Amino acid sequence: MNLATRCLCILVVAISFSTAFAQDTPVSVGSRLELFVDHSLIDRLDGVRLELHKPLLAENVLAFDKPWEGLFCGYVTVFMDGPLYRMYYRGLPEARKDGSDSEVTCYAESTDGITWTKPNLGLFESAGSKDNNIILAGHAPFSHNFSPFKDTKPGVPAAEQYKALAGTSETGLVAFVSEDGLRWTKRSDAPVITEGAFDSQNVAFWSESENEYVSYFRTWREGDFKGHRTVSRATSPDFFTWTKPEYMNFGDTPPEHLYTNQTAPYFRAPHIYIATAARFMPDRRVISAEKMKEIGGEASYSGDCSDTVLITSRGGFNYDRTFMEGFIRPGIGAGNWTSRTNYPARGVVPTGSETMSLYVQRNYGQVTHHLQRLTLRTDGFISINAPYTGGEAVTKPFTFTGKSLVLNYATSAAGSVWVEVQDAEGKAIPSFTLGDCDEIIGDEIERTVTWKGNADVSSLSGAPIRLHFKMKDADLYSMQFRP
Repeated sequence: MNLATRCLCILVVAISFSTAFAQDTPVSVGSRLELFVDHSLIDRLDGVRLELHKPLLAENVLAFDKPWEGLFCGYVTVFMDGPLYRMYYRGLPEARKDGSDSEVTCYAESTDGITWTKPNLGLFESAGSKDNNIILAGHAPFSHNFSPFKDTKPGVPAAEQYKALAGTSETGLVAFVSEDGLRWTKRSDAPVITEGAFDSQNVAFWSESENEYVSYFRTWREGDFKGHRTVSRATSPDFFTWTKPEYMNFGDTPPEHLYTNQTAPYFRAPHIYIATAARFMPDRRVISAEKMKEIGGEASYSGDCSDTVLITSRGGFNYDRTFMEGFIRPGIGAGNWTSRTNYPARGVVPTGSETMSLYVQRNYGQVTHHLQRLTLRTDGFISINAPYTGGEAVTKPFTFTGKSLVLNYATSAAGSVWVEVQDAEGKAIPSFTLGDCDEIIGDEIERTVTWKGNADVSSLSGAPIRLHFKMKDADLYSMQFRP
């Protein structure tokens, strides 16, 4: 073996060792809530699997029935602002008027996320009256996809505590700011992001975990409106100066048209981003143009169909598509199988201690166009699911801070969950073994784990550990170490 070959071998070994060491380095979860929405913390699944949970249908919460709203309302945004729930959406009564002055931005609000009202704000005139819920008008094309958020960055000026991006490929994305979430001004006429198609809802937020603003917006995989509709991302320290956009990576999954991405930090675990994306199936016709007319719709919006998929991210330029299956299916009824219906609103919000809500547009392009609420249990997007025959899951090594371990879980009457704490090498730690664990049975958002009646794990705080879950006919949604 010559010297060059020997040096190359040593380099390969060194790289392999450093990679292995990096993979084995325990991640610090601190005392934050961790959801089992991906394989980030999972080392091994034996007889169990990740399971996608489908939202339950609830009531229709908003009819797009005002003259300035109409058949082509869209791009809905929902978020909590203290005790108030805020909703923003595009009003557009006429087909093929995208980007015109026919578009306005409308506003609704709620105190519980269930019953919504459209306040008469008196800000803009429509059909000779200011008796309406319009918060932006005469700003073509920015009402086309105006998507606000409440800025949670520490120290943000009061006059800019609400922000939004809006625009098209002709204008770029322009930054808007507001003090009250109702009266908006451009921060500047110049766009802040210029590279992108932007022909969709383009979203942004302050990322607590990444300590910067992030924006996710429409691009096309082959550029110039060719290939698949996809998502790119840019970041900013101040919301006004942005990095060069980069395509999001979807891993080893087939490309699909993602019409909206709706990426937002999960309200209980903001380091995890939840994206309820609209999956668009162009030219996949389910109903005829004649049927579309029959149900009171625009015939030209009958040739495609769409649904909602669940995508997650922990920051950076990677999306996780563990599940390609539909998250929200169109459902029964011809009206839900038309073009551009079933688009989800941006935002998942708490509507009780045990439930959370999300919203989806139904019957797009039809006189019955409306917004429907759906519900999930808190943290209930995805779980580690064990069948009746049972199975086990083991985490990767991690460190924590806290005194007790709390689980969000559910079992059948015959099911159970047990938890063992192991060292980084996988050896059970005395007093925290499966045999010591008190059986966990029931259905609770917060259940403190005990071992022979003892919940105190503070002696292990800061040390690398693994968790070993033994489960039977059960679901495990999330975990958290509490102070």
